[in-house]
Amino acid sequence: MFLVTGLGNPGTQYSLNRHNAGYMLVDRLAEQAGARFERQLKRSVSCTIDCCANEAVLAKPLTYMNRSGGALLELLDRFPVPLEQLLVVYDEVALPLGKMRLRRSGSAGGHRGMQSVLDSLGTEDVPRLRIGVGLDGPPEDYPEFVLSNFSRADLSVLDAVLDRSCEAVNSWVCEGIEKTMAKFNG
Repeated sequence: MFLVTGLGNPGTQYSLNRHNAGYMLVDRLAEQAGARFERQLKRSVSCTIDCCANEAVLAKPLTYMNRSGGALLELLDRFPVPLEQLLVVYDEVALPLGKMRLRRSGSAGGHRGMQSVLDSLGTEDVPRLRIGVGLDGPPEDYPEFVLSNFSRADLSVLDAVLDRSCEAVNSWVCEGIEKTMAKFNG
């Protein structure tokens, strides 16, 4: 079993926010598999898809971005997988729009949702997929920027990177993170 958790903020008012790129990816994966987020836990929703003859649980914490770690602990209690079979997906302002990067481990890089995950798990050895949303402006504009919606032009670029990210998640389940990083981080 694998667990793919997309970070974001719940509610329709946030659905097109840059901060919800993680939600958007797991939504896309569920849509491609014909699955629906019907399984409700206390702090998250999830569904299960088949991927490379493996079961993959897709999950969205409902705790808001900066408190994602607690929801992830609940998910790991319900779906106990080793950390190498967990993938956390989130937005990344340090990557240009249209880019994505997989990493085996590392710091949160200033991302509060990922920091909550690392703090809750007590380790930086958490595989992650970062989806670039770009930041055109100074770092102090970051909070307002990530809570703003993608423009129509940005959405077409995002659409392509979400498709590529879905391929990367499938590769990660089938081939592991090293081969997937070599294939998709170029």
